[in-house]
Amino acid sequence: MGDNRWVSTSMPYLTPRQAGQADAWTDEAAAQGRRGGQRIVHAGEVPAPAEVASLLALTEGEAVVVRRRLIHLDGEPCELTDTYYPYDIAAGTPLAGTAKIAGGAVTLLASLGHVGVRAAEQVTARMPSHEERGQLAIGPNEPVLRIARVTYGADDRPLQADVMLMPADRQQLRYEIRIG
Repeated sequence: MGDNRWVSTSMPYLTPRQAGQADAWTDEAAAQGRRGGQRIVHAGEVPAPAEVASLLALTEGEAVVVRRRLIHLDGEPCELTDTYYPYDIAAGTPLAGTAKIAGGAVTLLASLGHVGVRAAEQVTARMPSHEERGQLAIGPNEPVLRIARVTYGADDRPLQADVMLMPADRQQLRYEIRIG
């Protein structure tokens, strides 16, 4: 594409990386000749909000671990992502800290014995809050896309829930579906 829109697919974010590989975001951006980065703005234990509790099959208010990130593309903010993990999976691991994780969180989860085998996403559009507009550097009349994704293990247990917010006019989501 000749414009500044980002075309993304979800599959690389669900697949553990090989030893020495960068995280999926860095690799995907580089493959498109761009520079991807992220800043962890908070990590640690929080009570599960209602939506997250539902996604992770937990009780509202139950302890979860969250990693809140501001994602950058070519130095500009392009996405807000909150990733939540069941407390018993993530507590005491690097997921609960603000340091970058080699190969990304999905790779760390796999090393802990938690490999995602399927994911479900819900995509909606809405107007951003004042705070979200500031974080994403967008105007008051620019809508955002919101993706809520839950990743499940082989036993159908939810392993992580991602809540992502991105400027709608800078995104194109690409889905590939295989049957059988």
